[in-house]
Amino acid sequence: MRVLPIRYSSDVEAMTRFYEALGLRVGSVSRPGGWVELPADGGMLAVHRGDDAGRCELAFETDEPLEDVAARLRAAGYEPGPVIDEGFGRSLRVRDPDGVWVQINTYERELYT
Repeated sequence: MRVLPIRYSSDVEAMTRFYEALGLRVGSVSRPGGWVELPADGGMLAVHRGDDAGRCELAFETDEPLEDVAARLRAAGYEPGPVIDEGFGRSLRVRDPDGVWVQINTYERELYT
């Protein structure tokens, strides 16, 4: 599983330039440009266009079937939401012990790049 924080921004292009200046490189970009992946040694930062600029969401990318992740979470006493088909692949959300949503995704990059 790889760490994937999602940084929401009203100006994806400017935010991308900032993180490039910091030393990250641009990876996959959605066709409309509202999603940019910036791979790093320990994971990846995603910049996503949104009205809630400044918000950061903790997400993870996995190659494991999401149904297996959901079963493991349930066995540990957590109740994940349903696995949802998205424009980028599939997604599962679960609240951490503080009640904050955490997103676990599988990506099919050919769907959006």
